[in-house]
Amino acid sequence: MKRVVILLVFLSVSVVNAQAFKGKGDVKFQVGANIQHDGTGIMASLDYGLGENISIGVASSYLLGVNQLDNGKLPEFEDRFDIKARFNANLGNVINVDDGLDVYPGLHVSLKNFGGHLGVRYFFTSGFGVFSEVNVPLAKYETETLTAAKTLHNQVSVNVGASFSI
Repeated sequence: MKRVVILLVFLSVSVVNAQAFKGKGDVKFQVGANIQHDGTGIMASLDYGLGENISIGVASSYLLGVNQLDNGKLPEFEDRFDIKARFNANLGNVINVDDGLDVYPGLHVSLKNFGGHLGVRYFFTSGFGVFSEVNVPLAKYETETLTAAKTLHNQVSVNVGASFSI
């Protein structure tokens, strides 16, 4: 019984010390699932803190499971892949809900479009947490009607997965 109590105390202290975004020089790596209407895949992102509440980064996604196109073929590599440069406003300490929680709205520019995202990450320990993001395209690079392959990464998508402090 004594060991169980000590273990619970240790775990609760490690959770209390978890901080989602530490500011300048903080590096976060995230990996997870990318879910879109026309496909699902994997994604990874890396964010670097420039200031107390500002970070920049890069994110990439690749769709593995994709619906067949109108012509019965599967999309090519360049249609499945996207890479983004991103800017985040990390508001965890501004809203002051929990040290382990970070809410980060932001903007991104990618190979496919210009868009916005809203993400939430929660750290259980100082090095490990979970995250969820919603990405919305604001301006597509092509203004005509998009082909089925070009709608990939040009629609609302959701990312969920694990977040790590590096």
